[in-house]
Amino acid sequence: MDTITAVILAIVEGITEFIPVSSTGHMILTSKLLGFSEQDNLMKTYEIVIQLGAILAIAVVYRQRILNLLGIGRSRDRGGVMPRSRLNLIHVLLGIVPALAVAFFARDFIKSLFSASTVVWALVAGGILMIVAEWVNKRKVRITAQEMDDISYGQALAIGLYQIISVLWPGFSRSGSTISGGMLSGVSYKASADFSFLIAIPIMCAASGYELLDSYKEITGDTFVMFAIGFVVSFVVAYVVVMLFMHFIQKIRLTHFAIYRFILAAFFWLFIMR
Repeated sequence: MDTITAVILAIVEGITEFIPVSSTGHMILTSKLLGFSEQDNLMKTYEIVIQLGAILAIAVVYRQRILNLLGIGRSRDRGGVMPRSRLNLIHVLLGIVPALAVAFFARDFIKSLFSASTVVWALVAGGILMIVAEWVNKRKVRITAQEMDDISYGQALAIGLYQIISVLWPGFSRSGSTISGGMLSGVSYKASADFSFLIAIPIMCAASGYELLDSYKEITGDTFVMFAIGFVVSFVVAYVVVMLFMHFIQKIRLTHFAIYRFILAAFFWLFIMR
């Protein structure tokens, strides 16, 4: 792997990790385009490292919220009153435990599903769910959580259960499933995205850390610079993408991402897999 290839993969990871287009799917498909084997140990380790860079970016974006959840770093308002967040660690646990449990017990089965063809179908299925979620959220569901602090325990659990789909089906998109699950459960688009990004930190740290235990030996003196470049590039790109996404969230609908997923799936089906 040369530096240019490493940077390309890091950019793809940073762009796709937190928006509902499936970073796993893009990494599998990009690796296929670049001619890398899906079983290459160096590639696996590199993907984990650049994913950690993306995780750090989201942790920086939500640093104050994380401190609030831990009960530290909370600043007083102008009246001297300590603001109280209704979102707590129980919400986070409800949002991550179902997916972590499934990932732990079905790890080998999930790994067997990592292929370009699986991803193509997941892109389509995930896009359909996102269109349905947006339609139902606008017309059929009463929005009870406009902001992340309004999310109930039941809604947090529902989001956590929807997240299982992305665990079992590579390419479905973790953020796509959780944002859609939130919207189908009466959570606004923005609050669903906020909660999706927040719970990504612990669940991705757990998943990436566990995988790194198997492949950390690939990080050597010869590969360290390449891994470091990828980490930094992924961090910067992910930070910018998340900030832009949250800024323009009212203009960028789930349907727009769904259409992109359909186009990407069609491209790879027609030109790569045949």
